[in-house]
Amino acid sequence: MEMQSSVIRISIENQIEKYLLEQKRFDPVKMPDITDLESCWQTIADAYLPDGVREFAAYPLASLGWMMYVGMAVAKFWDADWQRYSQAPNLYQMLRDMRGYDAMDEAIADQVLRVGKPEQESLAKVVMHCAQIAHDVITHSAIEPSTPQAFVAYVDALHALYAMGAATQLYAMGYRMQRL
Repeated sequence: MEMQSSVIRISIENQIEKYLLEQKRFDPVKMPDITDLESCWQTIADAYLPDGVREFAAYPLASLGWMMYVGMAVAKFWDADWQRYSQAPNLYQMLRDMRGYDAMDEAIADQVLRVGKPEQESLAKVVMHCAQIAHDVITHSAIEPSTPQAFVAYVDALHALYAMGAATQLYAMGYRMQRL
């Protein structure tokens, strides 16, 4: 199970990275170091799972895509005032509670990322495409739905989307990796 889930996460990240490079929304040199953002992943995931799992059957792309928005928001918090935001009891709950789960994408784009309507629409297309990539990888993985393996694959997909969301936002804010 662990080996298969690692393959799923790597496959999702590789396919999303390729897509984001085509869209000029990702650093072509390498994935940025997001150690600080990874340090809060488990807390975010634990809080997100009840909402995400509940929504997955009816709205799989939103269930997956919202985590990419969360990654973007956490990257924005890291840039703005990580000393303050890293002390928050639960960043996911703070984001969800701005407008509720269903409107979390719009709340993050508007209130955290502070992008206008045209960029919000463009961002929504990118996020939904990335969520579709993740969904396709899970669907084509030959994992039986509603099994422990399916749950692990879902969590791995969320983790990949979180990381890619953070990397995308860091790139949008001008962070660039340098070849040494």
